[in-house]
Amino acid sequence: MAISIGDITIPDWELVETFIRASGPGGQNVNKVASAVQLRFHVQNSPSLPQPVKARLKTIAGRRMTREGELIIEAKRFRTQEQNREDARERLAALIERAATPPKKRVKTKVSRNQKRKRVEEKRRRGELKAGRAKVARD
Repeated sequence: MAISIGDITIPDWELVETFIRASGPGGQNVNKVASAVQLRFHVQNSPSLPQPVKARLKTIAGRRMTREGELIIEAKRFRTQEQNREDARERLAALIERAATPPKKRVKTKVSRNQKRKRVEEKRRRGELKAGRAKVARD
């Protein structure tokens, strides 16, 4: 069950899933069953991802990424292991999808002549207002 995002496909052999005990609801079951999932994906060594996507994924992932370039996602929202597995894979897919879309280039705009005039006029008005507050000298 590979993860597909647009034209990017990540095969199962690139993902490492570890099952750990989760805290939270579940009663006595919490102490017996390892229902939480720790999904590991080595971004730096992945042949499936293009280099620009890897770079953007590194910034998006933040502290979920190790120094070695391994992305770790923990899923423990649900009580069952299968639901947590699905949740972890969906979260990984969402991160990769975000990284796959390049950010829009910012188009520099100029301040219009009219805006500059309005700003100077407002400054002049504020100056007059403040000058009017000054103490009046007696003659």
